[in-house]
Amino acid sequence: MSADSDSRIAWHRVQLRKNREALKALETARFTSGEIAGRRRQTSQTVTELKEKIAESERCIAQHDRQSRRPMATDFRSLAGVNWSTWNARGSDR
Repeated sequence: MSADSDSRIAWHRVQLRKNREALKALETARFTSGEIAGRRRQTSQTVTELKEKIAESERCIAQHDRQSRRPMATDFRSLAGVNWSTWNARGSDR
């Protein structure tokens, strides 16, 4: 993965990796060691929060990628349909 010039996107990439690892560890522990009835609500709430954080980071990264990356296809038909006047190699300053 290349380095991000936008610190907000770099932060989201780190959070995405961290939250995915935490979710995997939580679900693995939940299924391997079982779950106490009283903690079930807390665990499911934590899982829900992690999934929401993951989705938010994915949305932010996807939006950045759509705005800053050029098309990866090399066939003429797909490249002809791109509006090149709006593409900026340095990314957007929004």
